[in-house]
Amino acid sequence: MSQIQLIFEKQWLHGLLLAVLLAGMVLVTGNDDVRAGQFWGVTTPFWIWLAIGLAVTHQTFVWVCWRTQLHASLLIRTFDNHGFLLYAIGFSILGIARVIAVFIVAISNQDTLQTDTIALKFLAIILLAPALYLFYSVKRYFGFKRAFGIDHFDDGYRSIPFERRGIFRYTRNGMYIYGFLLLWVPAFWWASLAALGVAVFNHLYIWVHYFATELPDINRIYGETRPRDHKETA
Repeated sequence: MSQIQLIFEKQWLHGLLLAVLLAGMVLVTGNDDVRAGQFWGVTTPFWIWLAIGLAVTHQTFVWVCWRTQLHASLLIRTFDNHGFLLYAIGFSILGIARVIAVFIVAISNQDTLQTDTIALKFLAIILLAPALYLFYSVKRYFGFKRAFGIDHFDDGYRSIPFERRGIFRYTRNGMYIYGFLLLWVPAFWWASLAALGVAVFNHLYIWVHYFATELPDINRIYGETRPRDHKETA
């Protein structure tokens, strides 16, 4: 494969599945309950599409940074030792904005889930628990550098064995399975149908990132056979 082919490896899958998810969100936003409400004088549909746009921008940013660094060493060659730091800052800003946007959607569209609000708040707390345990496990055992994907930048991290402590005793895909439960919390806490739709979009879309970007990268970095014996996905 050429360098360009490696950078775009499996991105046809990313684009195809993203188009399906976006089409689904267009249908969802046609519902009057989903469109109801406003926040800071701005209607809910605007906040929905801002949240979707941030999710797409975030995952596209990660793909571009990971692949151009892995196959062309672009960030390190351009920014020297600051390459990973600049990437991590961009990742963090977009990631935090992505979460905040879902909370704003929920507040804007609150009380549109016609279910017992006490039960919904209880469900929100239940979902929050594993998400918090995931972030605790990342901080204590896994490390945020590895969660950000430093193995794309530093060969020294590629020999570290996979993590089996904390939440990683139960899963090798903690971030994708449990971390994104955090985005379901505001939907249930504020009983928001729109935020629920955005949470579903985010949770499905992160798996698109895994199969279209991260898994091919793991195979490239660690080899095709049992690649995840060496890298634990946060």
